[in-house]
Amino acid sequence: MVITETTIPGLVLVDLPLHGDTRGWFKENWQREKMIAAGLPDFGPVQNNISFNDAVGTTRGVHAEPWDKFVSLATGRIFGAWVDLRDGPTFGAVFTAELDPSRAIFVPRGVGNAYQTLEPGTAYTYLVNDHWSAENTDYAFLNLADETAAIDWPIPLDQVEISPKDKNHPRLQDVTPITPRKILITGADGQVGRALRAEFGDAAHIEYAGREQLDLTEPELGTARRWRDYGAIINAAAYTAVDHAETTEGRVAAWQINAAASARLAAIATEFALTLVHISSDYVFDGSAAGAYDEDAAFAPLGVYGQSKAAGDLAAATAPRHYIVRTSWVIGDGGNFVRTMASLAERGIDPKVVNDQTGRLTFADDIARGIRHLLGTAAPHGTYNLTSSGEPQTWADVARDVYHLVGADPARVSPVSTDEYYADATGPISPRPRNSVLDLRKIEATGFVPTDSASRLAEFLR
Repeated sequence: MVITETTIPGLVLVDLPLHGDTRGWFKENWQREKMIAAGLPDFGPVQNNISFNDAVGTTRGVHAEPWDKFVSLATGRIFGAWVDLRDGPTFGAVFTAELDPSRAIFVPRGVGNAYQTLEPGTAYTYLVNDHWSAENTDYAFLNLADETAAIDWPIPLDQVEISPKDKNHPRLQDVTPITPRKILITGADGQVGRALRAEFGDAAHIEYAGREQLDLTEPELGTARRWRDYGAIINAAAYTAVDHAETTEGRVAAWQINAAASARLAAIATEFALTLVHISSDYVFDGSAAGAYDEDAAFAPLGVYGQSKAAGDLAAATAPRHYIVRTSWVIGDGGNFVRTMASLAERGIDPKVVNDQTGRLTFADDIARGIRHLLGTAAPHGTYNLTSSGEPQTWADVARDVYHLVGADPARVSPVSTDEYYADATGPISPRPRNSVLDLRKIEATGFVPTDSASRLAEFLR
């Protein structure tokens, strides 16, 4: 490749290498990494290739690659064959069609692409969203004459020009299916993280990371993984020590993890076209609303924790493909309010519990199930409230329900105001929203059904 400056500033002439054989020629019309390194400006596209085929019957494929591809023709006509080589129920499915300059096709990652030219001088062009890399071995190839796929080629394969490699690719039964793009789950050791582990399981494309495996506060996060291999990041990492966030040390940690890390992940998601799932909180509101908060309600956080979460929401929303899952009163594996109340009941302790904060519990496995639903159904990107359903309650109401379910007298729970509860506190206390009720209609409209709080609580305590 030779680059020549012209007499007009910014106008650059580029001589491109052509790679030819008996079938015609191929060229990288645009290759982002190489051409930026050579001094051309980065104006957006990743890669565009052109394959020129001299003769009728030139046949290429079946190649399945780890990127998406948009195929069109500048001249000529082809018979195209596409075989699904992705791991899943449609593995081996075949689709064929003719393409000419008036018809194009989008080929998703993992679908094998092959074609046969039907007119001389056919120029076949394709735009892709990633570069070839020796590190990425997630390719699949299928023999053009595979009996299972049974592609009905217009021109018999013994009469056409085919490369030796394409002749010798494996039959379908010997092809290793292409797995989905990776999903990275951060904060994998927390309550929500453990629920996500249970929901997504040990599939090969799911990766779990606690802080030891991936520090989201590191400035080098953008190069910590080969992010082009990922399809989604589910960020379950959060600083949740609400009261300690009011200290100098806690304020720094809350902003680093809840806000700055979210901004870094949003930048990665934007650059590499990933889906970012970000978990939000009712603490982004001040709790003064008369009814349930919908997804578009204005932020008005009362304390540092809420402020850092609101900043994280704003950062996550900059990623074009994002799901912000806003929740409240999370109950999962590990220490939580429900387990604490059950323990107090069993030990014969009569607690004082606040009765002027209203909301709904959210069980961590419901959050995991909701996230999988949003990703799996390709729901419209945006913010979704997700809590349990049922009538809103106060914390005192929940405590009474716990006492009843473990066989203790609910009257042993004494309701108090938030101000009374914290009257003797010696350390910093973050203000709490008094109304944490979230409107669930948007996520329900996608087909997701949150579990009923009362029935789920009973199940949790069994």
